[in-house]
Amino acid sequence: MDTLTPKERSTRMGLIKNKNTVPELKIRRLVFRLGYRYRLHDNALPGKPDLVFKARRKVIFIHGCFWHRHKCSMGRLPKSKTDFWLPKLEQNRLRDLDNLKRLEELGWSTLTIWECQLNEDNLEERIKKFLDE
Repeated sequence: MDTLTPKERSTRMGLIKNKNTVPELKIRRLVFRLGYRYRLHDNALPGKPDLVFKARRKVIFIHGCFWHRHKCSMGRLPKSKTDFWLPKLEQNRLRDLDNLKRLEELGWSTLTIWECQLNEDNLEERIKKFLDE
């Protein structure tokens, strides 16, 4: 059961950003420090990728585990209002898959970094390998 009133829950949910999130800013600083330059949220590409490397034809998505249904402990479903949340979050997941497919068809390579992977030791190496391939 939700411990907040509907108004309190609405206010709290309204504070959640879809751009310039803490995980996104962390990855942007890391990529910039590594010497790569990028564009942000290109509306012309499917899914408006978080980081776009046009000359390399590569994009990076930084996904929140809850919002994009990652199979980790952070991606668990809420216990209340599952009839609302399950279809909403599943739609996000399916849209993500469609965007990845469309980007691939357009000749773009993609890398998805999940919120739960931000503190992994090999993250910097993973990004460098992806961008230098």
